[in-house]
Amino acid sequence: MKSIASLLRDHGLLARGPQPVDAASVSLTGADCDSRFAGPDHLFVCKGAAFKPAYLEQALEAGCVAYLCDDSRADELAAVAPHVPALVVRDDGLRTAMALSSAACWGRPDGRLEVVGITGTKGKSTTAYMLRAILDACHDTPQSAIMGSIDIFDGIEDAESVNTTPEPPDLWRHIANAAQSGLPYLTMEVSSQALKYERVVGLGLDVACFLNIGRDHISPREHPSFEDYFASKLRIFEQARVAVVNLGSDHADEVLAAARRCKRVVTFLAGEDAADADVWCRDPRPSDSGIRLFVHTPSWEGEVEVGMAGLFNAENALCAIAACEVLDIGQEQVKAGLAHVRVPGRMELLRTSDPNITGIVDYAHNKLSYQRFFASVAKEYPGREVIAVFGAPGGKAYERRRELPEEASRWADFVVYTEEDPAHDPVEEICAQMAAATPEGQDFEVIVNRPHAIGRAVERAFQSPRGAVVCLLAKGDETRQHEGDSFVPCETDATLFERAVAARTARTDRG
Repeated sequence: MKSIASLLRDHGLLARGPQPVDAASVSLTGADCDSRFAGPDHLFVCKGAAFKPAYLEQALEAGCVAYLCDDSRADELAAVAPHVPALVVRDDGLRTAMALSSAACWGRPDGRLEVVGITGTKGKSTTAYMLRAILDACHDTPQSAIMGSIDIFDGIEDAESVNTTPEPPDLWRHIANAAQSGLPYLTMEVSSQALKYERVVGLGLDVACFLNIGRDHISPREHPSFEDYFASKLRIFEQARVAVVNLGSDHADEVLAAARRCKRVVTFLAGEDAADADVWCRDPRPSDSGIRLFVHTPSWEGEVEVGMAGLFNAENALCAIAACEVLDIGQEQVKAGLAHVRVPGRMELLRTSDPNITGIVDYAHNKLSYQRFFASVAKEYPGREVIAVFGAPGGKAYERRRELPEEASRWADFVVYTEEDPAHDPVEEICAQMAAATPEGQDFEVIVNRPHAIGRAVERAFQSPRGAVVCLLAKGDETRQHEGDSFVPCETDATLFERAVAARTARTDRG
């Protein structure tokens, strides 16, 4: 407690504490912000508009021995737990204090492994899985922990993710678990929200990768403007040793200017005019197992097979390869990892008994990802009818309700609007807004029940005289639907597609 109080005081955050005075000698071995997962000898962080004093009581019952709160809550919580040591910080400093305290309580484990942080509007998860596949390749046991929007693996815990980048107490617990497990690497997605709201303050990044930037997450609950969103993304370079930058990104000059605060900058670019980049490729093309590209790096060059469909994944692969240049990972390990990479719910191909009917599951959920996804589908499946099933989330990123119907209509022959984590917004209202934004002449239906929507898409596909590609977007491999304040179990899009195909085949056989 004494050292953490001193740390917070040095940052101008401490308002009172530690209280009582003799609390300075209390030892802390971790930090928590969810009373359901609180642990012995931990610091409990009292945060959030929905916080209740009962949560602190639950955390203390679970073994927490001290708490951190802001000045506005101090008196109320002192009455609930009068003899419990407390650190009280400025009302505007709780998020920063939570990050700094969590790092200290968990023993600053980031110094015991190499950490790669990846940010961007599109491709973070895929790039993180590609890098993880490379780092694990040629080894009998896992080498890299991973944190991102799909799942978390830290050597001890292996679970589906809630946030792309966890809150600081959870973030540092996962880092501590990875270090304790002897994993030499951590590959993590770093969201704009994490950067804006201080979740990763104090975390040292050995490599910070910047993939791209596009308009997304603009809403009263996220970023008020594109400028705020972009500025939040650029903060990743404030805590990185080496920057990896995509020269093909929009606003690349501004990204490079921010990246130069790092000790070293490594650039990458996909395309014919890419030779000015440190890592580049030419001629990405479809292959039987995914895509193939000729890659040049400062240390090697040659053909690389990527075990994922989607020509846009050439850019994600180059980012992972550029990070490997920094980490001194050689050509053979890079090739072995990329050849066998699989990203749950990313460009997942679903075959049927009819070679002209294919399903694709992908997490594409914003305008930039739609542009890349559909352009790749059009090139890889020429002549086929394109059927798209998607929705838009509730409570955030409101611009998607307009942009996604407009972008999908440039490519798709038939669109079905359905549920996608509506939270507190009525699904019918979200779908109605998307329907209103649909360009005139576009064929579409609204089916709010996602299993029924996918069933309708499958039926349409088998009726198409020219074959079809059924694109199941945004939910990927997720097994939960955000409804109200709850995350309700649901089946994956792949499962729903396969069931709909089987039911359709059974009906045909009976007929």
